[in-house]
Amino acid sequence: TNPASPMASENQTHVTEFMLLGFSHGQPFFFVLFLAIYLATLLGNSVMLALVFLDPHLQSPMYFFLSHLSCLDICYSSVTVPKILANALRPQATISYRGCLAQMFFLMGCAGAECALLAVMAYDRYAAICQPLHYAHAMSQGVCAAAAAGCWLWGMLDSAVHTLLASRLSFCGAAQLQHIFCDVPPLLRAACSNTHPSEVALHAASVFVGLSPFLLVVISYLRILATVLRMPVATSRHKAFSTCSAHLLVVVLYFAAANLNYNRPSSGYSLASDILVSALYCIITPMLNPLIYSLRNQGVRGALRKAV
Repeated sequence: TNPASPMASENQTHVTEFMLLGFSHGQPFFFVLFLAIYLATLLGNSVMLALVFLDPHLQSPMYFFLSHLSCLDICYSSVTVPKILANALRPQATISYRGCLAQMFFLMGCAGAECALLAVMAYDRYAAICQPLHYAHAMSQGVCAAAAAGCWLWGMLDSAVHTLLASRLSFCGAAQLQHIFCDVPPLLRAACSNTHPSEVALHAASVFVGLSPFLLVVISYLRILATVLRMPVATSRHKAFSTCSAHLLVVVLYFAAANLNYNRPSSGYSLASDILVSALYCIITPMLNPLIYSLRNQGVRGALRKAV
C-alpha cells in the first residue's frame, strides 16, 4: 500500500500519459515475437470459430461455449498486443492515461469473463457425463445463451469496479509503469496515493472472480471422475476423458498463470518476471487454447480434417 503523505500530495501531477519501461531493450525482437503470437492467435481462434459455426456436428452446448472462448481470446490479445507492437517501433514506449484505463478495463473484463466461462464449460461437461438424461433440459439453447451473456456481463462489472478505483489514484513526478501494457498491479506500484481500496478489490476479485470458478471446475471434475471410473466399458471411459482433457488442460494453464499474475508477493517482483508472467497469462494462453482443443478434442480434430 502507498499511503498518501503531505510530500506526495505536493508532488502530484495531472497525468496525461504513462511511460512503459518494459521496452527498454530489444524492441525489434519484441515486435517480431508478439506479431507472430498475435497472428497465430487470430488464425487459430478464427479457425475454431469458423469450425463451430459451419460444421453441423459441432452444434452442441460444449462447442457453443468453445466459440465464446475463442472470441474472448481474440479480444484478450487485441486489447494488448496491437499497442505493444506500436510501442515496440517507437524510441519511447508510452500510453495515454485514458488509453491505459481503457486497456485495463477490457483486459480485466476479458479475464473475469473467461474465469466464469471456464466454470460454465466444466458444468456443461458434468451435466453431459453425470446427468445425461437431463442434459438437454439443463443445457437448453436458452440456458446456454443466458450463461454466456452472464459470463461477459460478470467480467465487465468486475472490471468496472477496478477501473473506477484506478481512476482515483494519483501519480507523482514522471508517470512510469514497470510493464509493457496497463494492468492493475503495475498501476498500483506506480501510484503515490492510497492504494488500499484497489488492493482490497483485487484480493476480493481473486476470491470471487478467480478462486470460486476454479473451485467449481474442481468439484465438477471430481464428480466427472467418479462417474467415469464407474463406467463398465473402457471405450466409454476413453470418450469421456477425451472430451474433458482439452478443457482441463486449458483450465490448469489459465488459472495458474492468472494466480501468478495477480497474487505474487511484492518482494519477489522483477520487471522481467512480471512481463513473462503477464505475457503467459493474457497473450500466450489465447494462442495455445485453439491448439490444445485441436489436438485434444476428437470433434474439433474431425471437423478440422474435413475442412482441410
